[in-house]
Amino acid sequence: MNLVIIDTDIFSEIMKAKDNNVISNSMKYIREHKKFTISSMTILEIVKGFRKIGNEGKLKNFISRLNHVNVLNLDSVSAEISGKIISDLEKIGQPIGLADSIIAGIAIASNLPVVTGNYRH
Repeated sequence: MNLVIIDTDIFSEIMKAKDNNVISNSMKYIREHKKFTISSMTILEIVKGFRKIGNEGKLKNFISRLNHVNVLNLDSVSAEISGKIISDLEKIGQPIGLADSIIAGIAIASNLPVVTGNYRH
């Protein structure tokens, strides 16, 4: 199993631990790589979601578990790539949103594929 960046939608499913297929695949991944790899944008999106619905308990639990994941941050290289992605997609009328563009930029700069269920983006 290759090292990957896990997109927000998949990481949310892993945290919910309701789908047996997701549970099985995530356990295999952890056995091999010891930690999940996410982007700092995934943290932003999950914190926003918990705050929006007013679930401070789940938010605190999520924050307390971040030391068990590898977080890749937006740096100057990934920011440049993200900016190009945003611009290029806007030019052709297919914007995907800031968060997904930044996650893609971080993934490209890190030379890692993104595991996502959001195939449209």
